[in-house]
Amino acid sequence: MDTKELLKKVRKIEIKTKRLSNHIFGGEYHSTFKGRGMTFSEVRQYQFGDDVRAIDWNVTARYNEPYIKVFEEERELTMMLMVDISGSEFFGTSTQFKKDTATEIAATLAFSAIQNNDKVGLILFSDQVELFIPPKKGKSHVLRIIRELIEFHPKSKQTNINEAFKFLSGVMKKKAIVFMLSDFMDENYEKTLKIVGNKHDVTGIRVYDEFDEKIPNLGMVPMLDSETQTVNLINTSSKSVRTHYQANALRLKDIFENAFKRSGSGTINIRVDESYVKKLLSYFKNKA
Repeated sequence: MDTKELLKKVRKIEIKTKRLSNHIFGGEYHSTFKGRGMTFSEVRQYQFGDDVRAIDWNVTARYNEPYIKVFEEERELTMMLMVDISGSEFFGTSTQFKKDTATEIAATLAFSAIQNNDKVGLILFSDQVELFIPPKKGKSHVLRIIRELIEFHPKSKQTNINEAFKFLSGVMKKKAIVFMLSDFMDENYEKTLKIVGNKHDVTGIRVYDEFDEKIPNLGMVPMLDSETQTVNLINTSSKSVRTHYQANALRLKDIFENAFKRSGSGTINIRVDESYVKKLLSYFKNKA
C-alpha cells in the first residue's frame, strides 16, 4: 500500500470513529472507567450546602471565615489495545474482514480515551507479540496506532493468546483498561488471563464472521486454513461435517466466555455484519 492510499484509509477511519467517540462514546467511556481517586485541587469560600467535613480549618482560622477543600477526580488512565492480527483475522464473507471491524472498534476506543486525556498503547499479536507501542497521549499518537492497524504485516499467521497476555503482564506494571480484540480461535489462556484480570480492567471483544460458526451446504469445497496455510477438501454436504464444524466453533466461544467470566473480566460478541456501536454502548451502560 503506497503512502497516499494509506493516508486516505487512515483519514477515512479517523472521520468515522472520531465522530462516534465524540458524540456517542465519550460520556459513556468517562462514566464507565473511573479515575484512580480524588486529588486536591484548591480551596474556596464555604457556600451554603457544602459538606462541612470539607472545611479547611487552617485556612478558615487564617481568614476568619470558612473555606473548604475542593477535590477533583484523578482521571488519567491508561488504555491498552491488544489486537489479534493472525491469519484468521483476514477473513470475511459480508462487507469486510474481521481485521477491518477490529480496526474500527480499536480506533473508536482510542479516540474515546484521548478525549478524556488518557494514554493509549497498542499490542499487535499472532502467536508472538508482533508490535508494542507504549501508551502515550494525543491525536498524532492515535493516528500512528491506526496506521499500524491498517498496514502492519505480521511475521506469523498463527495465534497464541496466552503469549500476548504474558507480554502484557510484563510491560504493564500499573493498572490499565485492557481491550483484547480477536476471534478467540485459541485455547489454554485461562490461567494467564486470570492473573491479568486480577490486576487490570479487562474486556474481551470477540469479532467474528457468521461463517466462523456454521458452513452452508455447498458440496465438495477446497478450504484454506488461514493460519496453517493448508488446503483441505471438505464435503460440506455432509451433515456430520457441518455439525462438527459448528460444535467446535461453539466450544471455542464457550472457552472465551467462561475464561473471561472466571477472571472477572467482561465480554462482547460482535459479528462483522452487526452494528458494533450498539454492542459497545450497551456494554458501557451495563458496566457503569
